Amino acid sequence: MKSTRQRKLIELIETNEIGTQEELAALLCKGGFEVTQATVSRDIRELGLTKVQGSSGNQKYIMINTQRGDLNDKFIRVLKDGFVSVDMAQNILVIKTVSGMAMAVAAAIDALDFSEIVGSIAGDDTIMAAVRTVGETRTLMEKIKAMVLQ
Repeated sequence: MKSTRQRKLIELIETNEIGTQEELAALLCKGGFEVTQATVSRDIRELGLTKVQGSSGNQKYIMINTQRGDLNDKFIRVLKDGFVSVDMAQNILVIKTVSGMAMAVAAAIDALDFSEIVGSIAGDDTIMAAVRTVGETRTLMEKIKAMVLQ
């Protein structure tokens, strides 16, 4: 039951901009799952969900790619250790890193397999990642910020 509920929860956040646990609980109940806010809170923690700014400007839950478990933790640690700042220029994401860390951080970002990134180039302390759209660039920027601040 738990795995079925969590699959439904993931489906809901991927197809809707859900910003609160109460909204999520209501949608799960509507989908036939008897849940409390505490259950939803536990599921959010277990699934490693985080919030980012959605296209409407409101916060929404997203799932950061965690299918490779411990390996992803190492990539995230490299990202955190080298990260200085992130900004965007249209559909190009510009990530500043500690001097000499751009290639390692770019490799970590590539390994995290963000679907939004078409390709990236790393120098000494700067990474430029080409992203499909301006909207996806904003989403990706928020995902990276959320990972770094975890």
